[in-house]
Amino acid sequence: MTGAAGYDTVLVVDFGAQYAQLIARRVREEHVYSEIVPCSMSAAEMLARNPRGVILSGGPKSVNEPAAPLVDAEVFAAGVPVLGICYGAQLLAQMLGGEVARTGTGEFGRTELLARSASVLMEGWDRSSEVWMSHGDSIVSAPRGFAVTGATAAVAVAAFEDRARGLYGVQFHPEVVHTNGGQELLRRFLFQVCGCRPTWTHASVIASQVEAVRSQVGSGQVLCALSGGVDSSVAAALVHRAVGDQLTAVFVDTGLMREGEGEQVTKTFRDQFAIDLVHVKAEERFFQALAGVTEPEHKRKVIGELFIRLFEQVARERTDARYLVQGTLYPDVIESGTAQAATIKSHHNVGGLPEEMSLDLVEPLRLLFKDEVRAIGEELGLPAEMVWRQPFPGPGLAVRVVGEVTPERVEIVRAADAVVTEEIRRAGLEAGLWQWFAVLAAVRTVGVMGDERTYGYPIVVRAVTSEDAMTADWARLSHDVLERISSRVINEVPGVNRVVYDVTSKPPGTIEWE
Repeated sequence: MTGAAGYDTVLVVDFGAQYAQLIARRVREEHVYSEIVPCSMSAAEMLARNPRGVILSGGPKSVNEPAAPLVDAEVFAAGVPVLGICYGAQLLAQMLGGEVARTGTGEFGRTELLARSASVLMEGWDRSSEVWMSHGDSIVSAPRGFAVTGATAAVAVAAFEDRARGLYGVQFHPEVVHTNGGQELLRRFLFQVCGCRPTWTHASVIASQVEAVRSQVGSGQVLCALSGGVDSSVAAALVHRAVGDQLTAVFVDTGLMREGEGEQVTKTFRDQFAIDLVHVKAEERFFQALAGVTEPEHKRKVIGELFIRLFEQVARERTDARYLVQGTLYPDVIESGTAQAATIKSHHNVGGLPEEMSLDLVEPLRLLFKDEVRAIGEELGLPAEMVWRQPFPGPGLAVRVVGEVTPERVEIVRAADAVVTEEIRRAGLEAGLWQWFAVLAAVRTVGVMGDERTYGYPIVVRAVTSEDAMTADWARLSHDVLERISSRVINEVPGVNRVVYDVTSKPPGTIEWE
């Protein structure tokens, strides 16, 4: 998916906000297509995308800092409605002649908002409402022509608007659930102010992507990089609907899969789908390529290139295919580093791709978040156990071994991961978790077992809750569950003498360790 032609679009301008992705998701929940763009994008580039509205996100900077990120001021005069949130509201105020200052009184957390005058966005709100604030600077005065529609005990301008020009600002965060009526505020901006149509639905996405795939590949033969995960499975089903037996699925057994995964993938697709499946056994080649590689980005690029070379080999020998389907998602694109974002980590199917390729990519899920992909999978009729399978990184267990990847270390982390999964399921925790797994840190620690000194690997257990993997919180597993996991891993997995639990959220950490 390279664009969203035919859909009303709202651009979310990112100023480095923790919640930029959440804003985009909240817009899509109203069946309006949203796209995250960098604040460095010119107004001309933004307008070339024909947006119905623009939302300026929050951000960690102060608008009064010398290097504070700005937005092209021409966007305010383009006749396109603009909503500034937190930093975005402060920037809107300052750039149009208002005043923003550090008053010495910041607001963080739940705050009482008092209505000051009639508001398009907050129509129907009580005179006093609870909102979520997170700011140090404050808007001291609104620009000329703006009506102040909301204030707090500490801030004179917490909401302001110029209806004639379609410009709106709120100091609080309507995108978080802690703001009462926040989603309704966004809904009013989208439909009453911007005049958007709610046409971004699962059925419409499927229909548009089926048409796009057919247009791209014509009568050509197509390969699908199938891992058995949610993303590649949905991509395979979607492309199969578009081109039928022009599609050949390729499952590359890297030796880096979870316990029993290779057999499960091949059985599922051969038994349940009428898709030609090629099973490539390449464990030895992947371990050879990864020998001596310790740096995470290098690992991902090594794996990404070898994947492509194997697909090219299958294309030459089996199908003469010109196209390769991948289950690339929007978070993959953002994290891999684009014009919209700095590189967090290269996903093997985005930043890890080699520069020279003989296959053209087909990426029908490229602009979708994970929850949207799951919904589309259900719409396509995929079995629930596949649609709701927990995410698994394309490079597999290679990025769950921190250090050099060897067969011995992969076998250790695979066995530990199986224990973690068994205990999570035994405790009935699957439905409430986004992801859970084991990580092996390639260092040795001293321990004692049976009155003997040991010198083994530590296993890190990771479990998180999330909606779309753009942000995540560490899961509060009970001590009993953690004790069972620890005891079983140490007793059942040779070479391990210590188990620890990761209590880091995203941000600042990522879900995977590498």
